[in-house]
Amino acid sequence: MRLEEACSRFNKLAGRRFGELFPPEDMNMIITNKGRTGQLLELSLGMHLSSSNLDFDDGELKTNKCDAAGNPKETVFITQISSIIDELIEQRPFEQTHLYEKISNILYVPVCKDGRPEDWMFLPSIHIDLSLPRFSSLREIWRADYYSICEQLRYHIEHSPDGFIHTSNGTHIQVRSKDARDSSGTYHPIYSEVYGRYVSNKNHAFYFQKQFVYDIRNMDQQR
Repeated sequence: MRLEEACSRFNKLAGRRFGELFPPEDMNMIITNKGRTGQLLELSLGMHLSSSNLDFDDGELKTNKCDAAGNPKETVFITQISSIIDELIEQRPFEQTHLYEKISNILYVPVCKDGRPEDWMFLPSIHIDLSLPRFSSLREIWRADYYSICEQLRYHIEHSPDGFIHTSNGTHIQVRSKDARDSSGTYHPIYSEVYGRYVSNKNHAFYFQKQFVYDIRNMDQQR
């Protein structure tokens, strides 16, 4: 399925409560696994539930918890950085990065989770395609964020007392820690081939900050 088709389907369901959209047996699954938003999305599109991430033929899906007015309650996860740390340290050109691949064509779907699961609902989705001229300003913001974050990460590695990366912020995008202890109770440190050492004692990830949501909503309303 392509993003345009998914966007059209979601927007037809916007504002309808999950109790109206899904049969009781599906609602039981949703109540048991409240964090499995991907399952809700697959069900709403008539897709077969699977354990894989829900991605589309021509881009990525980004969901976010929000209130009934669409105001974000959380930041939006993009991708982890452990496997691309040296790409960031060496500042590979933005359009050639894993980050760009993840955000160049995305469908943002806000999910209002106020009240009981039966009362949850999708809000209108927003399709962002950086190849289109009307998103050129967004592309420039994200490009500037990328290079700024790369500089911040290098500075942390070379000047922080612990020699590790730390939270790094742009206008819309940030890098911060995202990790969980494994069965042995340890985190997953990040090793850099460039520096020949560990540059973090736990994994980190790219996120869209809440300002991203407010700005793309304004852009969408001005169309």
